[in-house]
Amino acid sequence: MRWKQIASRFTGFSIPVFGVSWNPPKPEVELAQRLINYLEDRRVLFNPYEMEVPEHCVHSVLEIRGFLTDLLGELPKKDGISEHLRAMRAACRRFLDQTRPLQKHGPLGPNGWPLGLGLFGQALGEFRASIGFHAGVVALAHGLDVGKDLEAILPPAPRSDDA
Repeated sequence: MRWKQIASRFTGFSIPVFGVSWNPPKPEVELAQRLINYLEDRRVLFNPYEMEVPEHCVHSVLEIRGFLTDLLGELPKKDGISEHLRAMRAACRRFLDQTRPLQKHGPLGPNGWPLGLGLFGQALGEFRASIGFHAGVVALAHGLDVGKDLEAILPPAPRSDDA
């Protein structure tokens, strides 16, 4: 998805984008691109729910959290992208906290999945929505394109019947 298309999904949200008075510093743009490239390869963000294995998702979210922490270590504290990295990292922690009961491999249902799978799906949906929002803002603010898989978790484009 081209960054101009991403901009159409963020109506009513004000951020500086390629104006005369603001251009993101080159290191920040490079880190933003690394972030987008990394997230585009994380299946936990866009695979169909029925294909997800809870323990694999937990492992993937732990890896994402570690990657975000590493990126934060490369940025100045007041950098524009850092607040979004922190918000994504908080979404990782929230997902891990919400799925902790499933991580204990509690009683299994008739299909062999934990009985709390509905809670897992809800936590995964919230996680994806949060990551999608912040990844979209980062991509938009830095003029970056987003691959088709990651595009699936960006906020939906407004429709004419949304009022």
